[in-house]
Amino acid sequence: MLNKIKEQAAAAVEELLAVAGLQAGDLLVIGCSSSEILGEKIGTASSMDAAGAVLDGVLPLLKEKGVFLAAQCCEHLNRAIIVEREAARAYGLEEVNVLPQPKAGGSFATTAWQRMRNPVAVEAVRAQAGLDIGGTLIGMHLKAVAVPVRLSVKTIGQAPLMSARTRPKFIGGSRAQYDESKL
Repeated sequence: MLNKIKEQAAAAVEELLAVAGLQAGDLLVIGCSSSEILGEKIGTASSMDAAGAVLDGVLPLLKEKGVFLAAQCCEHLNRAIIVEREAARAYGLEEVNVLPQPKAGGSFATTAWQRMRNPVAVEAVRAQAGLDIGGTLIGMHLKAVAVPVRLSVKTIGQAPLMSARTRPKFIGGSRAQYDESKL
């Protein structure tokens, strides 16, 4: 089962990276309910193993592309974000003092914290794309204009999967012209 979770997570991230056109230095926010992956109600059956399988699938792809992971904590930590200190500095993010735990932050954020080289917690990010595994509500951490992305991967484990990319805001009026590559 864990291998299947890893494969599904890797396939979803690989597809999203391509569709969203993420580049080195960009942020990808991931909210992940390990409970939902296991077919349980969000917040009721936290699993470090399921969270680890997701990270096993996504981290090598993000590292290869140079994209920063922004791991969303659960609502018990106000959906704070765990990032590498390098990402926090690059984006001017203010560090907050909290250590995610499986029941206060969630298994995904806790496992991300354990696997990152130099993790810090921040209150919020404005990511260029995101994956929501199991209804974790990542929208608050995406840039202003989020565009839904329909992936071929529909679930990770038993958790429904939603994803989004972002695009720049349109400004101007009826005479404005837009860069078609950014739509």
